[in-house]
Amino acid sequence: MTTSLADHLRSLPDESLAALLQLRPDLVVPVPADVSALATRAQSRVSVARALDGLDQFTLQILDAARLTRDPADGTTSTEAVLAMATAGVRPPAPATVRGAVDRLRALFLLYGTPEALSVVASVDEVSPYPAGLGRPAAELDSRSAALCADPAKLRRTLLAAPPSARAILDRLAAGPPVGSVPPGALQAPPLGEEDQLPPDPVNGGAPTGSPVRWLVEHRLLVPVSAGTVELPREVGLLLRRDTGPLGPLRTSPPAVAAAPREPKAVDSAGAGQTMEVVRHTEGLMEQLAAEPAPVLRSGGIGVRDLRRLARTGGLDEPTTALLIEVAYAAGLLGELELPGVTTSRYGADQQVLPAAGYEVWRAASLAQRWELLARAWLTMTRQVGLVGQRDDRDRPITALSAEAERAGAPAARRAVLGVLADLEPATVPTTDEVLALLDWRSPRRSRGRENAHREVLAEAAQLGVTGLGALTSYGRLLLADVTHADDGADDPLGLHLETDSEEPSTAARALDALLPAPVDHFLMQADLTLVVPGPPEPTLAAELDAVAEPESAGGASVHRVTTASVRRALDAGYTADDLHGLFRRRSRTPVPQSLTYLIDDVARRHGGLRAGSAGAYLRSDDEALLSEVCADRRLESLALRRLAPTVLVSPYQVGRLLGALRDAGYAPVPEDASGAAVLSRPKTRRAPARVSVATRTLDPLAAPRLPMPRLLGVVEQIRRGDAAARAARRAPAAVRGGGRGAAGPAPTQGHSDALAVLQQAVRDKALVWVGYVDAHGATASRLVKPVSIGAGYLRAEDERTEMLHTFALHRITAAVRPD
Repeated sequence: MTTSLADHLRSLPDESLAALLQLRPDLVVPVPADVSALATRAQSRVSVARALDGLDQFTLQILDAARLTRDPADGTTSTEAVLAMATAGVRPPAPATVRGAVDRLRALFLLYGTPEALSVVASVDEVSPYPAGLGRPAAELDSRSAALCADPAKLRRTLLAAPPSARAILDRLAAGPPVGSVPPGALQAPPLGEEDQLPPDPVNGGAPTGSPVRWLVEHRLLVPVSAGTVELPREVGLLLRRDTGPLGPLRTSPPAVAAAPREPKAVDSAGAGQTMEVVRHTEGLMEQLAAEPAPVLRSGGIGVRDLRRLARTGGLDEPTTALLIEVAYAAGLLGELELPGVTTSRYGADQQVLPAAGYEVWRAASLAQRWELLARAWLTMTRQVGLVGQRDDRDRPITALSAEAERAGAPAARRAVLGVLADLEPATVPTTDEVLALLDWRSPRRSRGRENAHREVLAEAAQLGVTGLGALTSYGRLLLADVTHADDGADDPLGLHLETDSEEPSTAARALDALLPAPVDHFLMQADLTLVVPGPPEPTLAAELDAVAEPESAGGASVHRVTTASVRRALDAGYTADDLHGLFRRRSRTPVPQSLTYLIDDVARRHGGLRAGSAGAYLRSDDEALLSEVCADRRLESLALRRLAPTVLVSPYQVGRLLGALRDAGYAPVPEDASGAAVLSRPKTRRAPARVSVATRTLDPLAAPRLPMPRLLGVVEQIRRGDAAARAARRAPAAVRGGGRGAAGPAPTQGHSDALAVLQQAVRDKALVWVGYVDAHGATASRLVKPVSIGAGYLRAEDERTEMLHTFALHRITAAVRPD
């Protein structure tokens, strides 16, 4: 006699129930009202699918063996029956390995009961309808096919008589899945003489339809299940697998990696060099967006032309530019700024993408900490950057920062790929195919069909410096462990403590910092006015270099050049000649060339000799000879300058054009305001509102919080109390429970499975039913409703009185009674 899962759970000690909740944390959210509700949730389609997704290929095959060996009478199997099927093929696994897989399935309660009478939980057959890739028994498909399969000798003769093209179809379906599609009408006999004019058959790999497929259908080896679908009966598939065993090839351990480990120092050095490039290019993109913000498209995201502009200016390709923009946005370094009145047909009404308020704080941090924030954001962001540039369902291009690139499973994919690399010996460099093979064995249900996404993860990890030379770096391993630990919630299940908010660098940042060259606070001044910075500059030195020099090359040692334009830019920003002389004396470890002193003094002497303002624009100077020179300069004829006074010229054009033309002609004017004070040309820095980095959330947004064992034991105690209260309520007289089946609602005198049966019948009959339930505050209530559907752990029902649709969690329903 089989036992229900609820009764089996009631018989377990508290520690076993807590272990179940620890392995399947989704069962705790919300806490089930009683054991019946826990059993219902553990057998729900969503929870079972989540549990199956975490199983490796071998454990799934052992579960398939349990499903295939079930007794038709009571639906149970045994460990010995599973062991016999698993060891029936070539290269059978060790019995202890099979028993270990059965124990894992029992710990997850995908199998439950005694070893002599194991039951498979409900919904497994719904989630995975074809165990081991085999079809349904012939008796469930077609009586004539069942008759053929009942005669083994006749079945073998029929298989031997199959044409080669038909046998190829059978072998393909026998490997799984057992269902194939054919064009509508392909199973009908063609008119005489038209056998060779049939369209290609996808099941037959391009051979003419009708002939092989129709032959198999006519000989009962394939069964049509719809107008365009055929299915291979289970008995035929088992016969075709006689050489490999009913479960197919069994691999008890993950595939091996052929490559030998490399030198760990070389891997870390390569990765560390890439981290410097990532931070430098990200900062360059931020500065570009600060100077010229990118407008947001009306449909969301950054336009293709703006992405190309940023890539071209930054010296990057478009995929790398899109990756850095997405990561910077996820890290909170980019944001949108409202700009009322900027409305066009193409762009949004009032939004531009530019650096957010936290950009300066990030820029002032150490190089390792800046990289860590970017890497954490990449690990946790729900964005699949590889989709940028592709077409969506409406054949529109997917742009950077658009909603179409949102994928909730992206963090789990990154975690899976990096987890494979982390489990290998340090500095091991597997090929992409080896990584995909390991993923396919470790979690086949999650990995199959996501090969492109996993390849993108490997490419992005290399671009961001998480991997070096194809292997996971030591600091990347520490970062993954740190983020995974926070995601598991071992110390903080509610996620209230965020280690990234600490001023102390993390272990990953400290490990990376030890690999990077020390920041320098000086440069080497050359006679040709070039500045060589022998390492990554400190933030203050980097800001000074941006103001007084032009960058020429970047890398471990960057090169900058002092020019007339850069000195004039520094003077425009508020530096004086003495300030610049002091800066170069203080920062340079080599003597300052005399040519630089002359350059600074010459530009400073001419700087501000002319003053520009608005008339259209005016130009004034105490040097009348200089104004006369400007008036006589033919290069400035387009400005239509005219003298208002010995010291004042005016132009009908605006100040910006006047200043630009004068500077192009070699003059050094400065603007002034209405009071005559010089206006510094340092632009006001616009910033978007501050944003929170996604690195502060868990790595997998779809994962349920993992609670420590003491908390789980408390949850089990709460479930036990709810179960005891439910039993007491069922034993109580009707008067104590609040009356009979009148307006007071149903009496909860039935079990949870009985209530579900009443609800399912009410859905089929479209009939009214009294539903008793416990609300979120623990109060009991009842409602007369008409059930509409049951699925995913919820009942959806309509209240005819209010004409409103209500949703009830199945685990909170205590009773369901049809009114008299």
